[in-house]
Amino acid sequence: MSIKKEGEHMRPNKTTIIYAHPYNQSFNHAILEKIEATLIAKHIDYTIIDLYKEQFNPVYSTEELSLFKSGETLDPLVRDYQKKLLDTSHLIIITPIWWNNIPAILKGFFDKVLKMKFAYTPSKTGVKGLLTHIESARIITTATSPKFFIKYFSGNCIGGSVKSTLKQIGVRKVAWEHFGGISTSTGEKRKKFLDSL
Repeated sequence: MSIKKEGEHMRPNKTTIIYAHPYNQSFNHAILEKIEATLIAKHIDYTIIDLYKEQFNPVYSTEELSLFKSGETLDPLVRDYQKKLLDTSHLIIITPIWWNNIPAILKGFFDKVLKMKFAYTPSKTGVKGLLTHIESARIITTATSPKFFIKYFSGNCIGGSVKSTLKQIGVRKVAWEHFGGISTSTGEKRKKFLDSL
């Protein structure tokens, strides 16, 4: 049995779900419920960051931005989210794609929570990630457009932004699952996707 050294943090073993949809009758919410049920069935400890329900403010204020170089924050939700991320080994992000991008509330989460000195430090090649204890991230998206269109013809918001950001902060493995054609999908197709999660 190893003895914990003074000042050494225990390796986190918790899954954190970041959920970015305001409507609890949406297919995104059905995805959230399925993921929760799976985690419970597997006896996996988890927590949820529900950005809309918790009324997270994605907008930087002048006062908040003035603390940028120090890595500090005036937002109690930011402090709470940072604490949860420090206790996270696996990350799951559930979000729609609206107008070829993630919702502003999720982008604001990245901007305000993944602060310098918390999530990264500057380096000669850009940034050095500090959240290396997060072993993996799973991104689950829905949209009217299919995955190939989002990836190759509309800016690739997930691969070019979200996945890159996660890797920059130190997350080693990042996977992306997508359900396209949401507006015209059948109940059978939705069930098949839920069963695959």
